[in-house]
Amino acid sequence: MKNVGEAREAPVRAPQEELATGERSTRNRVARSILDHGPSTVADLAGRLGLTQAAVRRHLDALVQENVVEGREKRVYGARTRGRPAKVFALTDCGRDAFDQSYDKLAADAMRWIALTHGEAAVAEFARARIVEQAEAYRQAVEAAPPEQRTDALAKALTADGYAATARSAPVGEQLCQHHCPVAHVAEQFPQLCEAETEIFSALLGTHVQRLATIAHGDGVCTTYIPKAAPQPPAVTDTTANTSASTAGRNPA
Repeated sequence: MKNVGEAREAPVRAPQEELATGERSTRNRVARSILDHGPSTVADLAGRLGLTQAAVRRHLDALVQENVVEGREKRVYGARTRGRPAKVFALTDCGRDAFDQSYDKLAADAMRWIALTHGEAAVAEFARARIVEQAEAYRQAVEAAPPEQRTDALAKALTADGYAATARSAPVGEQLCQHHCPVAHVAEQFPQLCEAETEIFSALLGTHVQRLATIAHGDGVCTTYIPKAAPQPPAVTDTTANTSASTAGRNPA
């Protein structure tokens, strides 16, 4: 069986079909690493896979030709530093489809029927009901973790559900990154799915969260910002009540 790098020698099999075989070829490992970690530089991939940067570039060139990955300028959040922005490589829609053979058209048709028959509000209601049922396992994982580890616990629960999620520190908070989305193609047409997911993250973590980017909108990764919880002010003792009680217990002079 040929791997994805040999797709041009076997025109019967499309590049995405070759990736879907799950063979542990080096080229597939490069594509899988991008799926698991999001848009990556050559140096990132070389470090994760134990390859030379020259070898990574050779595999990336082939994956670009096969429309499995594409090069793009790395997105910068906040102030841009001097110098040329780093180039990263992200999976194309074709590349994502290689890993997720789903019933996207059927799901989109069903969502469209709900919208036409019952209105947009029904779509939002369906999206919430779907994520609430799906999030029961997430809730158990989050509640079992200490407060400072709850974002990481949520990321691990999402990963077990196919979202390839990670948690990392950010200025005055954390970022929850989902490097894969099984429903990305449907969410492109029905953003209510992303909105319902954001709402459930907020409920699970007990704080307001902000969605910074989504795969459905063309970003390389779904990124959710989770602000650090504000410190609670120290408890204030009601000295007035204590003073009054003490005075009441004294005998008048």
